[in-house]
Amino acid sequence: MSAPLSVALVHFPIRARDGSTITTAVTNVDVHDIARSARTFGCGGYYVVTPIDAQRQIVARILEHWHDGEGKTRIPERGMALARVQAVPLLADAIADLTARHGRPPVVVVTSAADDEACVSFEAMRARLAASDEPHLLVFGTGHGLATSVLDAAHLRLAPIHGVDAYNHLSVRAAAAIILDRLRGR
Repeated sequence: MSAPLSVALVHFPIRARDGSTITTAVTNVDVHDIARSARTFGCGGYYVVTPIDAQRQIVARILEHWHDGEGKTRIPERGMALARVQAVPLLADAIADLTARHGRPPVVVVTSAADDEACVSFEAMRARLAASDEPHLLVFGTGHGLATSVLDAAHLRLAPIHGVDAYNHLSVRAAAAIILDRLRGR
């Protein structure tokens, strides 16, 4: 038994450097790289969350290139990873899609670079995923992290990645790869 795991990359609501709430821009490299990590580690879906229609259209164009365009024949492995990508306006839409697919809402697990006493360790989360059949949604933020409203609404908060000193500002695609390896890697 292993819990179905999906990931979401949230572009709104996101914390800005000054603490305000903003919307960040979708980047091609985040769409590609997180899709590849999600596929490598057996995630059932990857949701790119942005309320901006033009940004969701960018994701659609990226997907079209790899599903129907030149990318399909040039690098078919990329298309395999991107087949699991879906752009949605709100995190609630990703949760609703997973609820419809699995017949029950997912356990929402947020990530953050900030320490919190209530964080779940990677070891505990890995064990939970291995022992459960509940769907789980692992949520990553862009900018300076997920807005407090997203963090507070989650069921679980995963422990942050720690390096060798206090510096802790990984790219979201690097953090996603590290976390997915810790939760699902061999």
